[in-house]
Amino acid sequence: MGKQRVKFTFIGDLVKEPIIYNLGRDFKIVTNIRRADVQEDMGWVVLELEGEDDEIQRGLKWVGGTGVRIDPVSGDVIEG
Repeated sequence: MGKQRVKFTFIGDLVKEPIIYNLGRDFKIVTNIRRADVQEDMGWVVLELEGEDDEIQRGLKWVGGTGVRIDPVSGDVIEG
């Protein structure tokens, strides 16, 4: 089991899609939201992902394919 913190940035209609829900369900990852600012047409979320390391990587690849920007987070510092 591993943990990874990331920041997702949603633009346009992506903010209305159940991407975080699907990430947890389809890849068996626990998605703990640490911070968020979501508006009607954009938003960002800092998540702590917990699960099998390979599933986290597969899930992040899937999220990136949806058009969501993914930035790594170290502790409370966003690196992107």
